[in-house]
Amino acid sequence: MSRIGKLSGELAPGVAMCLIVAILSMAAARFLPAVSPLLIAIVIGAVGANLLTVPQRLQPGMTFSSKKLLRVGIALLGLQLMLADIFGLGWKIMAVVVAVVSLGIVGTMLVGRLLGLSWTQRVLIACGFSICGAAAVAATDGVVDADEEEVLTAVALVVIFGTLMIPTVPLVAGALGLEPTVAGLWAGGAIHEVAQVVAVGGIIGGGALTVAAIVKLARVLMLAPVIATLGILQRRRATDTTGQAERPPLVPFFVLGFLACAALRTTGIVPDNALTLAKSAQTLLLTAAMFALGAGVRVSLIKKVGPRPFVLATVSTAWVASIALVGVLLVV
Repeated sequence: MSRIGKLSGELAPGVAMCLIVAILSMAAARFLPAVSPLLIAIVIGAVGANLLTVPQRLQPGMTFSSKKLLRVGIALLGLQLMLADIFGLGWKIMAVVVAVVSLGIVGTMLVGRLLGLSWTQRVLIACGFSICGAAAVAATDGVVDADEEEVLTAVALVVIFGTLMIPTVPLVAGALGLEPTVAGLWAGGAIHEVAQVVAVGGIIGGGALTVAAIVKLARVLMLAPVIATLGILQRRRATDTTGQAERPPLVPFFVLGFLACAALRTTGIVPDNALTLAKSAQTLLLTAAMFALGAGVRVSLIKKVGPRPFVLATVSTAWVASIALVGVLLVV
C-alpha cells in the first residue's frame, strides 16, 4: 500500500465519525433554531468523551478534522461576508467594531497576565471572546501553536459563556429600554458566536436580527488582520534550540483563503445556489471540527485548569459587552 493510501486509511475512520456527527448536529439544529450545530457538536463530543472511551483508531482522523477541516471551513466562511454590507454600516459603527476587537483583546490579555495565565492561553481566550468564538480560538491556535489543554479550555469557555449571553443580552437590553435596532447592534458587537448572535437577534425582534448579523460579520472580518498580527508576533517570539528564529508564515494560507472568498462574494459573480452549497459545506466542516475539539474536553481537564481561566472568561465577556454597549450608545 502506498504511503498516501496508508495515511488515508488511518484518517478515514475518525474523519467519517466527525462528518457523521456533524450531519446529525446540523439536522438537530433545524429543530433547535436558537442553537448552533457547532455548539451541538461540541457538546456531543464532550459528553461522549467523558462517558465513553474514544477508540484509538479514531484519533488520527479526529486530529485531522480539528485542524485541516477546520481551516478549510474558516476559509469558506469568507463567502458569508458581503463587504459592501459591512462597510455600509458606516464608519462610526465600524470604529466600534474595531474598538470591540482591539480593546477586547488588549484588556483580556492584560487581565490574564495579572491572573498568571500563559501567553498562549490568554491570546486564545482573548481572540475567541473578542472575534468569533470557537472558530477564532482554532484559527489562533493555527498560528501560536498552543498546548492542546489550552485550546480545549478556551473552546469550553466559549461554549459556556457564549450560551449564557443568549438570555442575558435581551434581558439587559429590555431593562435598559434599548430600541430593537440599538439592541441588535449591541448584540452583534458583544456576543461570541455568529449563531448565538442570530439567536439573540431573533429573540429581540423588530429589525435587530439584520443589523446584529452584519455587525457580527464585521467582527469576523477582523479575524484576518488579527491573525496576521499574531503571525508577526509569533515570528519574533518563536526560536529553536540554536537560537535561530522560526519562520511561520505571516498570514496562514487559510486566512488568505478567507479573504479571497470574501472578495469573491463581494464581486457578486458567485451564483446563489453555489453560495448555498458553500455555506452548507462550511457549516459541515466547522461542525465536524468542533466535534473533534469537543471530544478532547474532559471534566478532569476543566478541574485541572482551576478557576483562573473562568475568571478571565467572566471579565472578558463583561469587558467586550461593555465596550460594545458604550460604543453603540455613543454613535447612534
